[in-house]
Amino acid sequence: MADLSSLKDLGTSSEAAVAAPVHVRKVDSLGRSYATGKRKDAVARVWVKAGSGKIIVNGKDFTAYFARPVLQMILRQPIVAAARDGQFDIVATVAGGGLSGQAGAVRHGLSKALTYFEPGLRSVLKKGGFLTRDSRVVERKKYGKAKARRSFQFSKR
Repeated sequence: MADLSSLKDLGTSSEAAVAAPVHVRKVDSLGRSYATGKRKDAVARVWVKAGSGKIIVNGKDFTAYFARPVLQMILRQPIVAAARDGQFDIVATVAGGGLSGQAGAVRHGLSKALTYFEPGLRSVLKKGGFLTRDSRVVERKKYGKAKARRSFQFSKR
């Protein structure tokens, strides 16, 4: 560490130019990228590899697992935003929570796995907000309350 006694020394210091983090491609021996996605109580494990565009969730086609079109759209958002539709085979296992949380978890995991497979997509997915973990979870129930904040019905008599 260089001895910096004033701000003028900072400009001439060689340590001042710190490089931005370099994102490296992370692929296993089978050519797959792996990432974990989370949303509410749901946790998804997602594998991405080059392929024809098949999406399998818990052993079923994603259209069969997520029957509602909104959930299918949520799951496909990162692929569409990255303009990589039909280029990757995606296998996901998801557990916990409800269908909405599971779709969000798979979306989060898929976005992370895509950045590991192809680091150049990171800026597009980050701008879309797909790499941010939605940290909102259900508030815990408090004692003396019917739910987290709801009080019992008040009766004067």
